[in-house]
Amino acid sequence: MAGRFPLEPTRTTVRGGHTPVPVPVTDAAATEDLAENENLTEAAPLDLGLTLGPLRRGPADPTFRVTPDGSVWRASRTPEGPGTLRIRATATGAGTGTGTESEAWGPGAAWLLDRLPALLGAEDDPTAFVPRHKLLLATHRRRPGLRLTRTGLVLESLIPSVLEQKVTTNEAYGSWRLLVRKYGEPAPGPAPDGMSVMPDARAWTRIPSWEWHRANVDGKRAATIVRAARVAARLEEAVHMDPPAARARLELIPGIGPWTSAETIQRSNGAPDEVTTGDLHLPGIVGWALAGDRTADDEAMLDLLAPYAGQRHRAARLILLSGRVPPRRAPRMTPGDITGI
Repeated sequence: MAGRFPLEPTRTTVRGGHTPVPVPVTDAAATEDLAENENLTEAAPLDLGLTLGPLRRGPADPTFRVTPDGSVWRASRTPEGPGTLRIRATATGAGTGTGTESEAWGPGAAWLLDRLPALLGAEDDPTAFVPRHKLLLATHRRRPGLRLTRTGLVLESLIPSVLEQKVTTNEAYGSWRLLVRKYGEPAPGPAPDGMSVMPDARAWTRIPSWEWHRANVDGKRAATIVRAARVAARLEEAVHMDPPAARARLELIPGIGPWTSAETIQRSNGAPDEVTTGDLHLPGIVGWALAGDRTADDEAMLDLLAPYAGQRHRAARLILLSGRVPPRRAPRMTPGDITGI
């Protein structure tokens, strides 16, 4: 049955980074008319939805938007200030490959364009992955455009990861959306309506306790974010470290453990081997997909992923993208709401 699972988005494949992006049909003549401030790169193949999908925190994320013309918009707070980036895939002549055209606005525009190749997976080596299970072989073949992104920004991935600790994803997405819209700032340039840049580190530390409460964020997660924001400059240095050292740097902050550090470094550093441990569902999904064992724990999951040493994160993502999950035996976790307390 390997390879027969649907390509339509499911809760599991979305977690694996499946973000549908329309693919525009562009002929070779049209690509010659790109504006001077656009960047066109030859690469084959590249799937923007799979590569950038892990950066989206829910369908209404104010920092991430996909538009009908096939553009992916990101609003980021860079070391040089806020910036908006638009990326659009283009055909590069008779279906010979894919390229991208990009534009950026705001004080952080140059920073975003300079680091665009890394964002699109230029520093990733997908050829290093060798499938050793039929399911992974089939999924790898069906997802040839998957690249591991590297944002070069720690706080941007750390804060929403902290918000996702021990709550449902919908709760975390709602908290992220409310806080960014209220304490961030409008995305520069002609960004789609409603897009915002996340608050800077100082702004995160100045959010009153009652506003965290109104955003459905408990005191423990709020305190962790504030502690991290106070040493943001030191945490941002982690992008220049190897992934294990980067995770160790993050885990010096009380409230940041292996789950949060892995989820952050996977995105900020493009780490192909950093596996998310301490997750409620991932061990069972990996165990079921590779060994038919829905009761697998972290130790069993790491044993099953051992043949993919160096590429374990990619293997786990491909398992999620396969859509193969064990049958549900219990109701979903009930969302919590502390706003009325």
